[in-house]
Amino acid sequence: MRKIFNYLFLLPLAVVLILLSVANRQSVQFSVDPLNSETPALALDLPLFVFLFAAFLLGMLLGGFLVWMSQGKHRKALREKSFEATKLKKDYETNTNSPTKNRPEIAPGLPVATRN
Repeated sequence: MRKIFNYLFLLPLAVVLILLSVANRQSVQFSVDPLNSETPALALDLPLFVFLFAAFLLGMLLGGFLVWMSQGKHRKALREKSFEATKLKKDYETNTNSPTKNRPEIAPGLPVATRN
């Protein structure tokens, strides 16, 4: 299944990304100074594909983080249910290993006589 995913999705994605980076090798200026566009105070001159990949990576990280945050209530419920299941399993094991629980009760309400 993993090989099929690699061939059908990752291989064409890699080809597209390589073609994109080859086609966008020219250097562009990224400026964060909106008032002075001719000589900005802070600017980066890098190939366009670097900015495209950075935007893609930032989008993937931000999307993953938001999905992780939105599923927090489900992880919390799962932790609580797991803790409850562990507690119930422990209670069950302690109750079934008790020697008085394994014996059948002959007269309900009367104490069980034990042999020493």
